[in-house]
Amino acid sequence: MKKISAIAIISISLVFSACNTIGGNKNEESVSGNPVTENTEGKVTRINADMFKKLVWDYQKNPSQFVFNGDQPVVIDFYADWCRPCKMVAPIMDELAKEYQGKVRIYKVNTDEEVELARLFNIRSIPAILYVPKTGKPQMSVGMSGKEVYVKTIQDVLLTPDTIKK
Repeated sequence: MKKISAIAIISISLVFSACNTIGGNKNEESVSGNPVTENTEGKVTRINADMFKKLVWDYQKNPSQFVFNGDQPVVIDFYADWCRPCKMVAPIMDELAKEYQGKVRIYKVNTDEEVELARLFNIRSIPAILYVPKTGKPQMSVGMSGKEVYVKTIQDVLLTPDTIKK
């Protein structure tokens, strides 16, 4: 019985832990192709640093102040192809993109390819989820969570009356 409990605890901790170190195991295959050039409603959109500056925040133009460029609140999933918890978060983000279509945009950023963005937000563990309201400051969560946690955070941080005005 003790062995089963120990194995269950170890398994759960591995599943819900975050992947550490940006630029980790690069021996696995990366996602091929370039990021899309425009956002597709109801789908997770992979973006690079140039798109981030256009769609979210131009940190080179406004380095000392966060100025949101978007028309809807944003969730950004910072991930890597080799990160198992990141792979488990991806289908949840796909579901959220469909459920919040027209209300919240969902982007994803590959931290191995977009090192500048990972450094900008001091990301040391992934998955890291950045919640960007239309007004106010962005908030970050690190590690894998259940869908209900992401839904609650979207409701509490992105879709409150104070944060949807602009």
